[in-house]
Amino acid sequence: MSATQSSTRTVLVTGADTRLGFATAQRVIADGDTVIAHILDKNAADETAERLRATAEPGRVRLVQADFTRLAEVDELGRTLAADLTRLDALINIASIAAPHARTHTEDGHELTFQVNYLAPQRLTMALIPALAAAHGRVVTVTSKLHAAGNIDYSDLDRNRGIYTPFAIYAQSKLALTMFSRSLAESGPGELTSVSVHPADFEIDLPQLRSHRAAPLDHAADLLVDLSAPGTPVRNGGYYEGSEPAKAAALVGSSRARTRLAVWSNQLTHTAA
Repeated sequence: MSATQSSTRTVLVTGADTRLGFATAQRVIADGDTVIAHILDKNAADETAERLRATAEPGRVRLVQADFTRLAEVDELGRTLAADLTRLDALINIASIAAPHARTHTEDGHELTFQVNYLAPQRLTMALIPALAAAHGRVVTVTSKLHAAGNIDYSDLDRNRGIYTPFAIYAQSKLALTMFSRSLAESGPGELTSVSVHPADFEIDLPQLRSHRAAPLDHAADLLVDLSAPGTPVRNGGYYEGSEPAKAAALVGSSRARTRLAVWSNQLTHTAA
């Protein structure tokens, strides 16, 4: 997959302090573009900035920070970037976690994995829609093929009841994220392109499911940056496994299910406001 870039772009990469996020930010820099590198953990900010700026031209790296376990920080970052940016060429949503072994909730009252993997990127993306649309930009969202094993229980999305299993919790979060990616393509501004992708032949967030837990991520990072480039043909709203379009879970294709999820998510945003 290749792309021709005619001018310098600005690309926001979330989770730049994770392995895949850092590799992707480096690839953006290598292309000569400007990266806005989002950091989840403020304690990792200095080290991440130093490593990224070591290979970048002056002014090509901007660091921003928001803890995705705190929605107030996510909302503040969204407001700040929306005010600063008249246009944003691409947003690559990478920040993600594996589900903890035991039921865990954030200070906002949401199940931890669902908040970090779905609610936070959904809110940040929505805040940046005007800047992305102005640039005819792209949103590339890292999901997982495990989303197909997920289920959306609208009566208990935060898993306050019932049996807790990390696999099911993780799959639910990635299913919701994949549904959001499709909805963004169908109901967002016409100038915007949105795709979701499982970028590697192993499960990035769940090293226990693979033997090569230190596997290089260069190919995955290359793929994400290529998908974010305007010269790369993609199917708007599509789900990809690697560079190939793939069949998403049935709920991803259900406009009724996606509308219900959107209503639930928007109610949270309005309540917070």
